[in-house]
Amino acid sequence: MSYNFAESTRSSSNKHSATTPYALIVEDEEALVQLLKYNLQSEGYEVGIAMDGEMALLMVEERQPDIVLLDWMLPKLSGIEVCRRLRSRDTTGNLPIVMLTARTEEADRIRGLDTGADDYVVKPFSMTELKARIRAVMRRIRPGLTEDKVLVGDLEVDRTAHKVARAGQQIHLGPTEFRLLDYLIQHPGRVFSRERLLDAVWGSDIYVEARTVDVHVGRLRKALKVEGLPDPIRTVRSAGYALNTDET
Repeated sequence: MSYNFAESTRSSSNKHSATTPYALIVEDEEALVQLLKYNLQSEGYEVGIAMDGEMALLMVEERQPDIVLLDWMLPKLSGIEVCRRLRSRDTTGNLPIVMLTARTEEADRIRGLDTGADDYVVKPFSMTELKARIRAVMRRIRPGLTEDKVLVGDLEVDRTAHKVARAGQQIHLGPTEFRLLDYLIQHPGRVFSRERLLDAVWGSDIYVEARTVDVHVGRLRKALKVEGLPDPIRTVRSAGYALNTDET
């Protein structure tokens, strides 16, 4: 089984920002767990991991996540049973749940949705599709965690209208430059390598040379240039690029 996405990790510490969404991955396939962790982190999530159904229920009791990615086939307790129990509790009755499964039969999909899953994704899947489904579920159930407008310094990105403004001036960007800025503005001040930006903006299943990032950063810089204002994109030698929060 192959997946067209990359990997990473993030702690599930109880010391977390109230504005950082927390996702719980319930999956016993280690390779897939690592892939999901990386991509959820790139979307701005803190991630917790449960390798079986019983552990998942215990972790939800300790700290309620904002969304659960739940595998159907799990040790000790099936994903369907985990979903049913979460739905039966007052505290987790509205918890967003996306079911991940290799079961492709229509009857299985119906059963998963009838049990209470908000969406049902069949393996193997593309990360682009899964992230889009997660965003759709979160917009519907946790709209406060998926703001359509992001403001950092004098930069504003409106995802719904696909508009960008700097110091009140409208900025016209191409689709790739918009995605690049949208990613950087979600992680202001953080330095990203060219390879990381390639995965996040272009996707790991598309071959693009690392130098392509430099070209599009150059175009983004040119588009964001406003007389009297500093360059909002910071270049870190041998490391990559960041949205310069000190100057925006």
